[in-house]
Amino acid sequence: MEILLCLTWLAAFLNKAKSNWANAKSDVVALVIVWFVISVFEIVNPTAPSMMGWVHEVRNTALNLLLVIPLTMILFTERRHLDIFLKIIISISLLAALNGIKQLHYGPFPGEMRFLVNSPTHMLFGKIRVFSFFSDAAGFGASQAHIALICFVLAAAPLKQWKRIVLVLIGAVLMYGMLISGTRGALFVFAGVPIGLFLTKQFKLLLGGAIVLFGMVLFLKFTMIGHGNYHIRRLRTAVNPEHDASFQVRLNTQEELRSYLSSRPFGGGLGTIGANGQEFNPHGYLATVEPDSYWVKVWAMYGIVGLVIWFIIMAYIMGKCCGIIWNIRDPVLRIKLVALVSGTIGIFIASYGNEIINRTPSSIIVYMSWAIILVASKWDKPVALDIKKEKHLAANPLN
Repeated sequence: MEILLCLTWLAAFLNKAKSNWANAKSDVVALVIVWFVISVFEIVNPTAPSMMGWVHEVRNTALNLLLVIPLTMILFTERRHLDIFLKIIISISLLAALNGIKQLHYGPFPGEMRFLVNSPTHMLFGKIRVFSFFSDAAGFGASQAHIALICFVLAAAPLKQWKRIVLVLIGAVLMYGMLISGTRGALFVFAGVPIGLFLTKQFKLLLGGAIVLFGMVLFLKFTMIGHGNYHIRRLRTAVNPEHDASFQVRLNTQEELRSYLSSRPFGGGLGTIGANGQEFNPHGYLATVEPDSYWVKVWAMYGIVGLVIWFIIMAYIMGKCCGIIWNIRDPVLRIKLVALVSGTIGIFIASYGNEIINRTPSSIIVYMSWAIILVASKWDKPVALDIKKEKHLAANPLN
């Protein structure tokens, strides 16, 4: 993937006439570079002796962020590029959902069966955790929730009726894909809904969305409807963590990490925890810990100092995106951007429960979404009322 990204950078450099390099002069790009430099300094962390562990980890923690955001800002020069992006991610997500439904109801392909044999976490109590063509069920479920959220928000745009119906139907299929993945944390992707609805400036829609979201939580937490269904029963534990043993294990793990990291403000270094830790630094303490959460993983690798810096960078990028969207006057463009930022906020929040924002394809979609929003103000067109107001002010400058 990095090779393809580097080749795309080369193509953009050789075709400067078709790209806008001025877009890359951004404070967000500067922050991304700062985060990459911090990651490079982690090479000298004495707790992480393996260089290969750092190489494998930095790809997902900093390198892809550095390669994707400015490249997207350079190449996305027209509004139609946003439409193409949305069509591609929705189409491929729908294909993933259909393949996941096939896995559940008609059985996996032979190659998928071999994967299941070597991945016991995808078979729980004799039930398959659907993963489609993703590397794991957690990534599949979160991605399905992410794109479902985008579809539902887009359906609120002033589009032709048939397009809105199609978007709702696709969103429903993707919601089912999320459900059969058995990924409880994917439900928290919808935490991005309230902010997104607020940015639409359609407060009736905000109220309606809040009621639906609140109703979903009430349904899962205070009723037993559908409890006989394994997938609903498993999803219900997301809003009842006191009944979830794995959640209590995660809390205990975080307490142990807090004690270990109290004397390590810059963390244990990249490639010391999770799969890379087990492969490249197997004798370290962090290799014995399952981070589960990406927030916890950043804390373990970069320490409290790195975690605070990472949070500030993420909050700044998402806050700036929200500010840009608030000032967009074109209602259709605004809804499309709201859909993107809602998804990114949801993925960021859901990453507390799983490693999502650092996994392909969610990471690439999130990074591209931020970059698109950062350049989208150039595609804004004033609505008719704004044009009349500007003409009136021009004709009556003293009023």
